[in-house]
Amino acid sequence: MNITIDTSALIAVLVGETVRETIVELTAGNTLIAPGSVPYEIGNAFSAMFKRNRITLKEAQKGISIFNGIPLRYIETNFSNALKLSRTANIYAYDAYILDCAMQSNSFILTLDNKLYNAARKLGIKLLEV
Repeated sequence: MNITIDTSALIAVLVGETVRETIVELTAGNTLIAPGSVPYEIGNAFSAMFKRNRITLKEAQKGISIFNGIPLRYIETNFSNALKLSRTANIYAYDAYILDCAMQSNSFILTLDNKLYNAARKLGIKLLEV
């Protein structure tokens, strides 16, 4: 099964949040897909955690090491479609990239982001429950 995974689910795995094991179990043996923006979003998420003193540099570097070991297949974003999705669903472009990725690959979305989850549901995109 193909699964488009978003940054919120990846960060949960990388920093060991309580849903980590559930996400690992749901994705084991499946193909993980993401738009090319995801590595940059991971870096941005870690920098936001620095500002809130939620993570140390050493923990972020460990997270990046784990991230680099996750086999992700990157899909090129159709920016015209993503912008249309962003406007229609009233979401940020980065969330629209996830929707576009799932639509292009006919895959499930795995997200912990409620707004993205609801937008995908309204568009009829398949979702994995965490």
